[in-house]
Amino acid sequence: MHAPKTSRIPVDLLLRAYRGGVFPMADHRRDTEVYWVEPRERAILPLDGFRLSKSLKKTLRQNRFRVTCNADFAAVIAACAAPREEHAESWISHRIESSYNALHLAGHAHSIECWRGRELVGGLYGVAFDRVFCGESMFSRETDASKVALAWLVAGMRAAGYALLDCQFMTDHLARLGAEAIPQSRYMALLAGAGGFPDVTLPNAIEWFGAYSSPGKAIAQSLTQTS
Repeated sequence: MHAPKTSRIPVDLLLRAYRGGVFPMADHRRDTEVYWVEPRERAILPLDGFRLSKSLKKTLRQNRFRVTCNADFAAVIAACAAPREEHAESWISHRIESSYNALHLAGHAHSIECWRGRELVGGLYGVAFDRVFCGESMFSRETDASKVALAWLVAGMRAAGYALLDCQFMTDHLARLGAEAIPQSRYMALLAGAGGFPDVTLPNAIEWFGAYSSPGKAIAQSLTQTS
């Protein structure tokens, strides 16, 4: 089944929306329209408040997965959209998927991948601007794969000098990892305070951790310094 032919959301429009605290969603996978969401309550994950459980710390230190950044953005967003496609309920429409692939090519959307050999087994993607990363979606095909990706994201953001990790909507899963629900007005204030540029790019920070002889151990140590 082919995706409907629709125009992408322009990169500059997407970035203006995110800077204004708004993001697009769709009603189903083949929806050609998008609607712009401004939640009354916003979920954020404080970068010094990530809860590293003993089991996740063990998984990280075992280097169970090989972790990369931007190695296959298209595959990550496709995997995030795919599980619900047969029910036509995914908010990641083909139009949104195409638009974020373009945003990635423009340097403002990143993915973190977890690999088992050559198989992509988990990951996440999101939008990056200023010192902000807006997490969009994650997926996992093996236990803890998406949690490992999130742990790498948090450690990478901290190392790179980012200020705000937006999770959009609160879930029980995110709450267990340290996410907090705040009013949209508070989110906008945090957004305004997260301007400027990080010290290094997120891909460079992830690559830096990946250069360690035991990358997962380095990530775990980084997160336990203040967690």
